[in-house]
Amino acid sequence: MTNREAQIFQWIMENPMISQEELAAKAGIARSSAAVHISNLMKKGYILGKGYVTSGPDYCAVIGGSSIDIGGAPEEALTEGESSVGRAIRSLGGTGRNIAHNLRLLGVGTKLITAIGDDEYARRIIESCEVLGIDISNSIKTVRADTAIHLYIADEKGNRKLAVSDRRINDHLTAGFVTPKIEMLNKARMVIMDTSIPEEAIALVCERCKAPLFAAPVSAKSAEKLLEVLDKISLVVCSRSEAEVLSGIRVQDKDSLERAADIIMEKGVKNVFILAEKGVYCACYDEQFMQSAGSNTRQVGANGAAEAFMAGVTLGFMKHMNIRQMAKLGQAVAGMTIEVEENVNPQLCVPAVAERAKMEL
Repeated sequence: MTNREAQIFQWIMENPMISQEELAAKAGIARSSAAVHISNLMKKGYILGKGYVTSGPDYCAVIGGSSIDIGGAPEEALTEGESSVGRAIRSLGGTGRNIAHNLRLLGVGTKLITAIGDDEYARRIIESCEVLGIDISNSIKTVRADTAIHLYIADEKGNRKLAVSDRRINDHLTAGFVTPKIEMLNKARMVIMDTSIPEEAIALVCERCKAPLFAAPVSAKSAEKLLEVLDKISLVVCSRSEAEVLSGIRVQDKDSLERAADIIMEKGVKNVFILAEKGVYCACYDEQFMQSAGSNTRQVGANGAAEAFMAGVTLGFMKHMNIRQMAKLGQAVAGMTIEVEENVNPQLCVPAVAERAKMEL
């Protein structure tokens, strides 16, 4: 499928009743040219007949962790050795689950492969997925481990200062468990992996999955799992410390950000987004740049911002946007997320993101 065919196919997926004239106008080409592209898509089996019945994938697959996040947020600055007055916060979490949650609020069909226990926390996660329409039929529910728990302490600004994650249950997401899911992954628009799953499972997916692969490191330590498979990754969203692991150099300023991105791309990654304090450093084969964060965001918490950014970037990728547009969408979704205490902003939707990003979606 050519880039133009992919663009036209995306518009047809969004509106199967769209006319050739409308397609031509959107693409800026003649109606006869649009007809040729449609004919080619039919010959290749992507369009099955009149009314533009399509055979393309209609979902994004996410494989990663689910958890219950329990945190404490003080009203004033923390004092070491003393108890601080504040709030206890409980929310659904896990990098993979958070990404899937954001994607569904953005209208993207989502299948989640995750691991949960046989406990009350698992029931809350299942109930939420059912309400959101996240397909978890490919996940594992086991009595051999408890659902993951993430404990954290935030500062008065909502930034997490200390955290402990008990995600041993993710060890059940073995290569053997994932192997029967490969066909489902291959049929996805793209596959997003977080690095809380075993290294052997990451290696298997990278070796056998044909869909574009996105990587979401959950920590600098777990980012090491990607070092041997970076040539299989289409896109990565990482923090500065995770970029240091992936590149092997210290990241301290814009020059070192640029060099780190260069190294990660030299290892095979096509699109690199490094989340920094004042924005996001973006890199692809065509260009590199620092995109500053918006100044109109009222930060309440910093939880879930990276996962939200990944969801926004994914939506942009699905719509065949360039890297600047993808970054704007990612920042818009992340900006909405840090305005609430939860890991995912329940008010997230495409119109709100489009308005914040000042883009048409």
